[in-house]
Amino acid sequence: MKITDIDIIPIRARLANRYKGREAFFHGIDYRTIYKVYTDNGLVGYGDHRLAGPSRAKVAALIGRDPFDFINNTFDPGLGGALYDVMGKYLDVPAYKLMGQKVRDAVSVAAWTVQSAPTTFAAEVVRAAAQGYRVCKMHTAAFFDVLEQTQAVADIAPAGFKLHYDFNGNRTLATALPLIKQLEAHAVVGFIEDPFPKQDRAAWRQLRQQCALPLIFHVSAAHVGLSEITAGLADIYLFSGVSIGDTLMSGFACARANTQLLLQLTGGTLAKALALHLAAVLPTATGHSIHLDDQYEDDITTERIAVVAGHSSVPEGPGLGVEVDEEALARLAAKASSDAPPTRSVGVLHLPGDRCWYTTCQPDISRLTGCEEGTIRGIRFDIWHADDSEAFERVYERVAREGAIEADSMA
Repeated sequence: MKITDIDIIPIRARLANRYKGREAFFHGIDYRTIYKVYTDNGLVGYGDHRLAGPSRAKVAALIGRDPFDFINNTFDPGLGGALYDVMGKYLDVPAYKLMGQKVRDAVSVAAWTVQSAPTTFAAEVVRAAAQGYRVCKMHTAAFFDVLEQTQAVADIAPAGFKLHYDFNGNRTLATALPLIKQLEAHAVVGFIEDPFPKQDRAAWRQLRQQCALPLIFHVSAAHVGLSEITAGLADIYLFSGVSIGDTLMSGFACARANTQLLLQLTGGTLAKALALHLAAVLPTATGHSIHLDDQYEDDITTERIAVVAGHSSVPEGPGLGVEVDEEALARLAAKASSDAPPTRSVGVLHLPGDRCWYTTCQPDISRLTGCEEGTIRGIRFDIWHADDSEAFERVYERVAREGAIEADSMA
């Protein structure tokens, strides 16, 4: 079997309908890349990843090669997944059989949502629980109060539901420690990811000694070393967007160290399927796998992978075990090449003491206030969408020039 061609197809998938009016928070997660690997026997492998793909020139060296030359490849996981898909189809076996010995039939999975106001976040947790999830991840934001978010969820979450907060790697120990101590009082808070910059090993170790919540260290494609394990920085290591080869190598190393890992592979159903195959063979991949398949109103596959009691079954069909709908792929590819109308909006930031600022929809709060994220109580943030009013146009133009302006200055 030889590779005859590789298509790299940008697509644009519709965000879930529940996100209407909040698109400004999403930073392009509706844009993904689909890979199609063609072979001389008529088989086609598919992969998916939420990152821009390489140029055709960069994959030209694969043409004419046997896909099996790329077992444990270190390519973008979308391309790597497409190669495993076609290899599995050729052998009529699921992809995990080409990765290692299967140790589990189902994998814990988490929902995900974008930064949200407390009541909106609570509604997202209700949605996630109704869809079968038992964990929900969200990045915190300086313009929403994480304690208010937590209380809103604690009031409605089903027993056993857990929140995974990503703290964005931007705090000092002086700020993170008292905040996390308050979060520990809520049974619904389950995990804290990246409270500090990666290089601040002393803060990681000190917090781990004093924190009852599991700490998660985010390992990226640009940072796949495991020295953090021997340094004792965290309880769980999250592998995000890392190639198949690096994930397997590091994952088996984690197993030797009896250290839990979790996989975060963002994209649609194909990306989730690849993550499930990887987690099926990694002994300590018992953390909740994180994807974005719950973020899209539509996808390129004929069906989604079900979530039951917080878990998804590992696909057993050939390759990734997911069937692609070519008509849906063509439709979403056409959307990616069309010009989307620009979204015009202004952030309205309410601070304690009746101060109000007009800002971009991702305001730099630390610059405006001099405070680290998570230290201001009673903060509120709204989005003012273009409404054809003269007032909006005046504010929008000034924010575009200046980044942030006090509301009183517009009087």
